[in-house]
Amino acid sequence: MSYTMSEKILAKSSNKNKVESGEIVMADIDIAMTHDLTGPLSVQEFKKIGIEKVWDNKKIVIPFDHQVPADSLDAADNHIAMREFVKEQNIESFYDVNAGVCHQILPELGHVVPGELIVGTDSHTCTHGALGAFATGIGSTDMAMVFAKGKLWFKVPETLRFNITGDLRKNVFAKDVILNLIGLVGADGATYRAVEYAGDTVSQMSISDRMVLSNMAIEMGGKTGLVEADSKTLDYIKNRTNKAYEIFKTDLDAPSLEIIDVDVSDLEPQVACPHNVDNVKPVSEVDTEIDQVFLGSCTNGRLDDLRDAAKILKGNKVAKGVRMLVIPASKEVYTKALDEGLIKIFVDADCLVTNPCCGPCLGGHVGLIGPGEVSLSTSNRNFKGRQGSPDGKVYLSSAAVAAASAINGRISLPE
Repeated sequence: MSYTMSEKILAKSSNKNKVESGEIVMADIDIAMTHDLTGPLSVQEFKKIGIEKVWDNKKIVIPFDHQVPADSLDAADNHIAMREFVKEQNIESFYDVNAGVCHQILPELGHVVPGELIVGTDSHTCTHGALGAFATGIGSTDMAMVFAKGKLWFKVPETLRFNITGDLRKNVFAKDVILNLIGLVGADGATYRAVEYAGDTVSQMSISDRMVLSNMAIEMGGKTGLVEADSKTLDYIKNRTNKAYEIFKTDLDAPSLEIIDVDVSDLEPQVACPHNVDNVKPVSEVDTEIDQVFLGSCTNGRLDDLRDAAKILKGNKVAKGVRMLVIPASKEVYTKALDEGLIKIFVDADCLVTNPCCGPCLGGHVGLIGPGEVSLSTSNRNFKGRQGSPDGKVYLSSAAVAAASAINGRISLPE
């Protein structure tokens, strides 16, 4: 019988020869991640269980990224509680306030390899599937169970595979591809399914671009987002970790697999309009004045994104009346951007560059919008109130569209 990549990974993790979609399995966790915002509840519930020590202090990763540095007394209290837990449990992989966004630093620092089962108390944990792992978000109380036993139950998902072909036009990027796919199937088009990205277009993409695709699988309801590991994957991880790994690939005749063919040869830059990620239109059809531009997040705060934006911003200024925030996704990204002179380009263009963190993405930290204001963001969600006031509006785009729009003061095509 034939199986999908997700079925094969979950079979391995639950110590079974095979599992099929719809089956309930108890699986061993390879990596468990929680951060400063969702971690305190996980710790609180873990302590209620009555177990003194976590199952494996080497397999738990705790970065601070959502509210760093602390922007309120509540945030400071959360940081204190998590630091105490890290010390008490001797958690080896703890990253304090200057490491970066969790979904960026886990792959960067060698915590993710193909074939693993990864859980995190954040819905965009699916990002790590870009390296051929099964990665998914879980609740904080579920994480308490993982802390205690290193196991969690899963319903084995069916798989929706996008076979993406065609060469992308100039100024069209992975963000445009994923917005187009979400617009195609809808916000619930892949509910509790594993979403795979394959085809010649994906094969040509960098790991950074593949992370964009996997990151937003959740925005179409997906349980996880995966790209089969290949030579680019192995090149990415070889200098970051010496962990053992296993590569799994999907059998194309697997019974639980649905394949959708998508040709992106004629795709234009895309934008998701308020207040849903599947409300997608070509940029050419959206002529809207903006108040703020946010370049960053676990979706598009990587070095490639900063480069794309800097090419457009170099020698230009952000329009009067518009503020542009640039937030590198990690310390590594920030350092490389400094070395390449990208940060100077942003500062010279009158952008505000801040420390690696989630920024305004979650609506809980630096750069919130007020009533009636419009934000153009390279992040992954534009729900009402997502980046501040519920009376504001959030549009989503690529880094290139964000940069061009910042210069023009309205949502614009990058020329």
